[in-house]
Amino acid sequence: MSIKRIALITALLVALAACSDNAQQQAQEQANKAAEATKKAADAAADAAKKAADATAAAAQQASDTVKDAANATSAATTNAANATSEAMDKAKAATGNAMEATKDAASKAGDAAKDAAKDTKDAASEPKKDGNG
Repeated sequence: MSIKRIALITALLVALAACSDNAQQQAQEQANKAAEATKKAADAAADAAKKAADATAAAAQQASDTVKDAANATSAATTNAANATSEAMDKAKAATGNAMEATKDAASKAGDAAKDAAKDTKDAASEPKKDGNG
């Protein structure tokens, strides 16, 4: 082989190596860009997931608070109704007792009046008649 050929082959090999390094460098740059884009997408997805989780937690807390408030309101209404029922029963019991007492008094007075009327009738019947027929 001649020196010319060896120099030519060497120059070709150097040019090929240079092209290979350049292509490898471009491929590395593209891989780095793809990795950066993937990282940004992953960060955005994580941020969106966190926001969704926070919104879900807030909605769950609000629902829990609403249910708790409703339960408290129901409990208060039930307690008020029970108290009102108890008061009404106490008033009805007192009114019944008063009515029974009034009925007893009226019956006693009616009995006394009947006794007095019977006594008056007996007394009137047993008195001698003043007209002289008796």
